[in-house]
Order: sequence, then C-alpha cells, then structure tokens
Amino acid sequence: MFRRAFLKSLAAAPAAGLIQPRRLDAALPKAKITKVNIYEPPNVNRLFNQSNMLVTVETDAGITGIGEGGSRDTLEQCAGNLIGQNPFQIERLWREMYDSWFYPPGREKIHALGAMDLALWDIKGKALNAPIHQILGGSQRNYCECYATGNVRPAAAGGARGGQGAAAGGQGGARGGGQPQADPAARIRETAAATIAYGYRVYRMDAGGITPVVDNIYNSRDRVRLVAEACRAAREGLGKSGEFMIDFHQRFDFSDALRCCKAIEEFDPFLVEDPVRDEHALQDIPKLRQMTICPLAHGEEWGQRWDFNRLVENHDIDYVRCTVPNVGGITEMMKIAAMCETHAVGIVPHFTGPVSTAALVHCLSTFSGPVLFEYNYADRGVEYLPEFLDFRAGRLYTNDRPGIGVSLDLKRVKFISSVTEVGRRQFYLRPDGSINHW
Repeated sequence: MFRRAFLKSLAAAPAAGLIQPRRLDAALPKAKITKVNIYEPPNVNRLFNQSNMLVTVETDAGITGIGEGGSRDTLEQCAGNLIGQNPFQIERLWREMYDSWFYPPGREKIHALGAMDLALWDIKGKALNAPIHQILGGSQRNYCECYATGNVRPAAAGGARGGQGAAAGGQGGARGGGQPQADPAARIRETAAATIAYGYRVYRMDAGGITPVVDNIYNSRDRVRLVAEACRAAREGLGKSGEFMIDFHQRFDFSDALRCCKAIEEFDPFLVEDPVRDEHALQDIPKLRQMTICPLAHGEEWGQRWDFNRLVENHDIDYVRCTVPNVGGITEMMKIAAMCETHAVGIVPHFTGPVSTAALVHCLSTFSGPVLFEYNYADRGVEYLPEFLDFRAGRLYTNDRPGIGVSLDLKRVKFISSVTEVGRRQFYLRPDGSINHW
C-alpha cells in the first residue's frame, strides 16, 4: 500500500529537477528518398577501387546528400533499394543494399554501396546541422597526419602553404617513375627532406617508381636491390628522426617480399605497404610477420572486413590500408575502426576521390589509434567542389560544416542518369523485423 502511494507521488511530481529523455528523432524531419542522381566529374577515374563518380540522394524534406564511388550499373542497382525509404535508417538501408541481390556483393558493388552510404550520412548530418565527426562521438585528435607520395618539390619546404610548389602530379602522381634524374638517389634524398620540412609526417616511395621500369618488364630479383639502395638514400635525406614508407604494391611473391624486407630493415621504415599479392595475403603475411621486424600494412584493395579480419585479430599486420567508399562507406568503416582499436592496429587509408577523403577525416578523427592519410592534393582545390576539406602544411583538420562538409557545383559535372523507381528488394525478415537473407 505504501509502495503504491509512493509511485503515485512520483507520477504526480513536477518535471522540474528531473533529467528526462529527449527523442533524437524529434530533431529529424519526416523524410523519404525520392531520387538518386549519378554524375561524372571532369577527371573521372574508371578504376573501380578509385572511382570518383558522384551521386546525390534527394529527399522530400529538401535535404540532398552527396556521395562518391561506384559505376553506373552498380550505383543504379543500389539506388533502387533506397527509393521511398527513410534516409535516416542508415544501418538498415546498408543491409538491404547488401542482401537484396543473388550473390553477396563483390568489391565493385561494395564500392557503389559505399557511395550511397556516404550520401546518407551527409543527409543525416545536414538534418541535424552537425558535422559527421560530432555524430560519431567527436574528434580525438587535433589533426590527421598525412604522407606524400614521392612528388613534393623542395621549394615547398620553406612555406606554411605550398601552393603550386607543394606537390606535382596530383593524386598518385608519382606512381610510375616520379621525376627522372641522372641520380635517383639524389632525387630521393632531396624530395624526402622537402616532404618532411613541408609538414607531412612521412615520405612515401613506390617500389616501381624508384627507377624507370624499362619496356614494362619488372625484374623482382633486381628490384629488391634497387629498393634497398633507395631506402638507404631516403634515410640519408631524412636523418635519424624523419620517417619514410615503401610500397611494394603487391609486385613481389613471398620469397622476394621477404628478401626486400630483410634488406631494408636497417633503414627503419615506418611501414612496408602491400608486401605480397592480395590473393595470398591471408597465407603469406602471417609468415612474413614472423620473419621481419619491418611494420607491415596491407589492404588498399580490400572490400570489407571479412576480407582481412583474421590478419587484424591475429596481429599479423600493424596497419590496415582499407578506405571509403571501398569498404562500404562510413557505416562499415567505423566497424573496421572498432576492430582495429580492439587489436591495436593503425589505419593508413588508401587514397580515393576527394569527397571520400573528406568523409575519412570525419571517421578517423574519432579513431583512437594511429592514423596516417595518403594526401597529394596539397593546397590545390577541386574544381567541382567549392567546399572541400581543410588542409594546412601537411595536415588535415576537421571543420564544423554539416554532414561531410562538401558542396557540389553541378555545372561542372556531367549528368549520367537518375533513379526514381523502386528496385529489387528481395529479403526475408526475422520475427523482430530485422533483415535476413532471402
């Protein structure tokens, strides 16, 4: 009897002094996805794992999200899963796009799914008037450190902002040879020192770009010796405290990858990237881990966490190279980040398009482990993105613009197609309404 009276008195108590729950969806408008548009940028990259195709996801609430990645066919398939849906149910929409088709999606399809996922997160951030890094819990770092790919000019070393002197060749510009000189070692010493002086954390070399590959013939036996000479030159240019990394780029079989790692150990590389073929990584990297002290990174071609989770969980790699949208967007990237945090593995994402790079700053600013970005745009803008990201003197910074924080100039991109009709949505539901494979 006393208990009933006590409960009645609580029910009658005024709200003052009580901390009451507030419904998050009260801040979100009622919205449905009405259209997905697909565009090509002026510098379209048709490599699936580096696609910079653009998408906009429109809603009847007047909010449009921007995403990047995929190809026309894969984007149109994923878009059909979104029409008529609530854009704020991102986890559910990710699962629908993943499960609605006959085969589990391969890496090309995951790339398109990731483009849609970026746009959905952009919509949610804009609806809440908050940057994505705040929705994900807030940044844990003052800035994100970067590395440059062997193409920083020495003239950039003296200024805080490099302008045209900061980098040559654009994103990935040094793949395939860099700037030929009579003495490759002198070039490496010079550019390595300039890269660090500019503000980048690490100077990066490509095992194919140290000296020209003649007649397209890559002799891995000879190349091991050239890589060792190049790493010696990098260490000389950087001194004891500077950092460099070397990308084997999957060009070596296990035996030559091991020879190369052993040959460069004395020069103390920051990491060795993609030391063996991706098809062999699950078998070869655990062996390599036991036979070299070089830190190992792998995975710029990975599509999702099931491609590599064993390497992370067994501590066989020191860094993952996975990125967005390749792994399926922000939704999947944050699950990978949690897995890496659990096993003290860092994240060194492979470069992709500019919208995705901006999204990565949001994701990885919230990650507690080591982070290093591949970034070669320097201070050059992107002609079709009036707002892009914040880069200063070798570092990427978060900002307070809502969503991903980029704006798209539709006059500078090529319209490809629109999707307004519901596509295939074939799956079963569990009794609680969650999605099960059909």
